[in-house]
Amino acid sequence: MINILAIESSCDETSAAVVVDGKVLSNITASQKEHAKYGGVVPELASRAHIRHIVPVVDEALKTAGVDKTNIHAVAFTQAPGLIGALLVGACFAKSYAQALNIPLIAVHHLQAHVLAHFIDEPHPEFPFLCLTVSGGHTQLVVCRDYMDMQLIGETVDDAAGEAFDKIAKMLGFPYPGGPWVDKYAKDGDPRRFTFPITDMKEYDFSFSGIKTAVLYFLQAQKKIDPQFVEKNVHDICASAQYTIIRMLINKLQKAANELRINQIGIAGGVSANSGLRKAVVEAGEKNGWQVHIPKFEYCTDNAAMIGITAYYKYLNGQFSDFSVTPTARASW
Repeated sequence: MINILAIESSCDETSAAVVVDGKVLSNITASQKEHAKYGGVVPELASRAHIRHIVPVVDEALKTAGVDKTNIHAVAFTQAPGLIGALLVGACFAKSYAQALNIPLIAVHHLQAHVLAHFIDEPHPEFPFLCLTVSGGHTQLVVCRDYMDMQLIGETVDDAAGEAFDKIAKMLGFPYPGGPWVDKYAKDGDPRRFTFPITDMKEYDFSFSGIKTAVLYFLQAQKKIDPQFVEKNVHDICASAQYTIIRMLINKLQKAANELRINQIGIAGGVSANSGLRKAVVEAGEKNGWQVHIPKFEYCTDNAAMIGITAYYKYLNGQFSDFSVTPTARASW
């Protein structure tokens, strides 16, 4: 039996999970409300909130799982990428915990964990599978040939899709985080009412800075004609902007799946909770004969369960970390 305590603290979610033999027994997350009034995550506030939350979150995870700390066989933590101050809180706690119990330490790459979130529950993808990882900070296409064998084949060259959603939401006056509000209003809108440009990068890369600029200029021009334009057309604006972002994502996903001849498809990351994206991937799967896999909502956003499942496979492969390991804000695959 392998019992792993996992910690995630890359941004503004303090999360702890207990994974036993590859099964998630608990996944406790404390969200931070401090950032809403600033319209985005404030790194210093995030770090301080992690310090307040990490002990009670870990205690609750152990209690919920029914596992005593003396029966933990390894401690895992998010090493990168993320906000450096937030990562340091999780790393320092994990190191101290592992040293106190004299057990191994496992450093986990946050984005690899998003991909392996597909293996928390059944059914899961068969290898090889193609994963579209979409979040507020990252947009990537990854070929996963085995649990520890992943290849990054495409990524955003500027802004992430999630950032585009949030910035457009801010233009429309929605509270932070704005992405879910765009999704909500888009459900009652016409996605073809307004046309925004689709940026097509080389190979499998993405770019979302153009859609942000296009929406900004469009709104500025329309409000000069009618100051109430946004209020009158908010559903169609959201639907049209969301449609454009999703088309860029689906176009690259379909291109990669066809050229690499992979029919096992997954999506991960916080934006994979977007109902429009989920629907589009499922429809593309039906059209192309894909087997589509989407983790449960609680495993799409930042969470410790995905860190724990990744650490489980690293444990089986003997991939432990030295206590000199340090977190980094950026990290390549």
